This record gives sequence, C-alpha cells and structure tokens, in this order.
Amino acid sequence: MPDVPLATALAAGPVVLDGGLATQLEAQGHDLSSALWSARLLHDAPEAVVAAHAAFAAAGAAVSTTASYQASVEGLARVGVDAHGARRLVARSVDLARRGAPDAWIAGSVGPYGAALADGSEYSGGYADLLGVERLRRWHRPRMEWLAEAGADVLACETVPAAAEAEALVEEADMLGIPVWLSLTTVVDGDGVVRTRRGEPAEEVFAMAHGVDAVVAVGVNCTDPDGVLAAVTAATVAAKPVVVYPNSGERWDAAARRWTGTPGLSPTDALTWLDAGARLVGGCCRVGPASIAALADVCAARPDVREEGTGAAPTW
Repeated sequence: MPDVPLATALAAGPVVLDGGLATQLEAQGHDLSSALWSARLLHDAPEAVVAAHAAFAAAGAAVSTTASYQASVEGLARVGVDAHGARRLVARSVDLARRGAPDAWIAGSVGPYGAALADGSEYSGGYADLLGVERLRRWHRPRMEWLAEAGADVLACETVPAAAEAEALVEEADMLGIPVWLSLTTVVDGDGVVRTRRGEPAEEVFAMAHGVDAVVAVGVNCTDPDGVLAAVTAATVAAKPVVVYPNSGERWDAAARRWTGTPGLSPTDALTWLDAGARLVGGCCRVGPASIAALADVCAARPDVREEGTGAAPTW
C-alpha cells in the first residue's frame, strides 16, 4: 500500500493506471459473456482476478481497479446472490486487488447504472433522466459504502454517460466523504464540442466537481483515443487533476456482444495528454499489460517526472 494518498501523488506528477481488467481475464482464458462480466469471477475464479491485477502491477501500473464494475445488488440478485452475499463479493474485489497489487493504490470500480442492465445503455445514458439524481444516489450508495469500508483507497466512478448520474455520484461522494475520481464516457461532436453519451456538454458536467474536496480527479474513460485530447481540455474547468484511460480504439457492438474495428491507441499518445494536463493515465477496454508497460515507460521518460537532480525515474 502506498505511503501517501493518491491525491498527493497526483500533485507531484503523473501516475499510471492499469488497463482493461476484463481484457486480461479473457486473455487468461475466461469467458466473460454473462451479464455480470468480470464480476462473475469474484465468485467463480477469484485467483484469476488476483493474477490479472498482478499482471498489470508487473507492467508498471500504480493503480489497481477492482472487478466490481458490474457488481450491483440487483445484478447479483438476478443470479441468486442476496444483499449480504453482494456485500461480501464487493468487499472481496478490494481484497483480490490488494493481493495482486500490494504496492498499488486500490481503486474501487463504481460502474454506471447502465452497466448493471448489461444492454449497452452505459453508452447512451437514456435511463438517467428517467431515474433522476436522488434515485441514482440511492442506487449507487451501497456499493460505494462497501468498497470504502473494504479499504479501497479511492473510488473510480467510471464510464458515466449522463449529467444526472455524474451529479448523483459527486453528491454522494461529497456526503459520504469518500475520495473518488469522476470519469465520463464521451464523444466529440461535429463542432468539436466534447459531450456525454447523453449529449450534454461535458465541460458543464466536469464543472460539477469544482470545489468538491471528495473528487480527486475528473476525466474520461471507455472513450475513443481520438477524442481524449479535447476531453482533457474540457476537464480542466474542474480545477482537478485529469484522468484519462481510453479504449484501444475498437468499438463494442452491444447487440452482437463483440468488438469491431482496429486498435488505434499508441502509448506515445499519452505525451500529448500529459502536455494538456492529464495526470492519471491508463487504458480501458482492450488495453492489456503490454500497452500499460509501454505507457509506463513513456511517462517515466518525461523530464518533468524524473526525480530532481538524479535523472532516475520515480517508482510508482
């Protein structure tokens, strides 16, 4: 476990995130086609989860993100797990990450409501207006509390597609006093405006985190690499460190439940993101340990993250 909070480290320089946990689990031979995705292995194959975390840690990731993205109370109930069992599995996700990456910050993954539906709606956000902020707060609260109680260093409120859900997560984090990062999934429209998947200007959503001490970073994930630079610029309105961890450049076809397209992510892209203000960088879907290792090398080689007067790259 690191000696300092993640927020302190981000003030000193870039920190490398892990990549796509599900991607690594699939590479290890596991079928993640169920509605629970990687969360299924919290119960069925916990040692595989430990191994996946260890692979990213060995690659240079200083943050390990738990396998709780789709571990919701409702989703687990559909496969016969009661609330007590759900709490136990969510807590287990923190323990497994700590076992696989004992020197890393553990980020408890808090996926959006749409992820629990397992129908791709985290990429549209249409549910957010129907549910509203208060209901979304109540839905997210148990998992956020359980992850914090289990010892997560920070919560990764990630792949957030809509302003209402972002507002719910920021308000809940502020009320609970739990450190989080807020990461939207975004697109860039024809006029160059960065928007949530629901269509709201992302800059307005990032601004919700301004002045909220519980939010240690804002940014984007599960986003095409081509849209990251514009998103970094938009995120600076929050006056927080910026987090970016895009997909490989391939796209998920929710109907066919498969990836399409070709990878377009290069580790050297991170240089541009860092120059624009990114401080917490990694990868999301289809980004494995080899890419994270290359990204860590790129970050360590930057002159502004070397230890002053020694020329040695810092240990993350």
